[in-house]
Amino acid sequence: MTKNRKQQTAEEYLSNSDPVLAGIISRVELSNFKPEKDYFRALVESIISQQLSGKAADTIIKRFRNLFPSKNFPGPKQVLRVREARMRAVGMSFQKATYVRNLAEAVEKKKLYFKQFNKMSDEEIISQLVQVRGIGQWTAEMFLMFAMGREDVFSFGDLGLKNAIQKAYRLKKHPEHKKALQLSERWRPYRTYACRYLWASLDSKKKTL
Repeated sequence: MTKNRKQQTAEEYLSNSDPVLAGIISRVELSNFKPEKDYFRALVESIISQQLSGKAADTIIKRFRNLFPSKNFPGPKQVLRVREARMRAVGMSFQKATYVRNLAEAVEKKKLYFKQFNKMSDEEIISQLVQVRGIGQWTAEMFLMFAMGREDVFSFGDLGLKNAIQKAYRLKKHPEHKKALQLSERWRPYRTYACRYLWASLDSKKKTL
């Protein structure tokens, strides 16, 4: 797989900074992905996907999209025209249907102004996102990583990441928050790449994430 220049730079930096990661990088291959330009779509799909398998989430997202006539992903105004009962009919829980509407309302009322996000720090974006009911710290961090393509995000609250750190660094238990943060300092400014490699290391047969 062809690697982009940013990934190559990150790999070289991480390999020189951390011998454990160097070993993982030598055997694990990351998949290429393009950041999602439609931030509303990214957040809606993230809410729908919470606590679901990938296959189940994909099915509900497809049914949700079929509620709308356009081939394009619906915008906030379109979502607000659809009653929660119709969203629940495609497999969404009452709670998730409410969360999706909360998000749409926040965008419409300019409580979330996506056009400003590229000028904002990670912390500022997280602070704004978690004001929306249904979006927590983890969802906001995944948004920064995979929708915005931010390169220096460390999602300590992710269970898979804790498992990966414990396994890779041969710890007896999950790392404490302080210990994990200290460890992540050597990965700056490429902590997102470090997280992706650690996640991928849990199933190196797939060699992707």
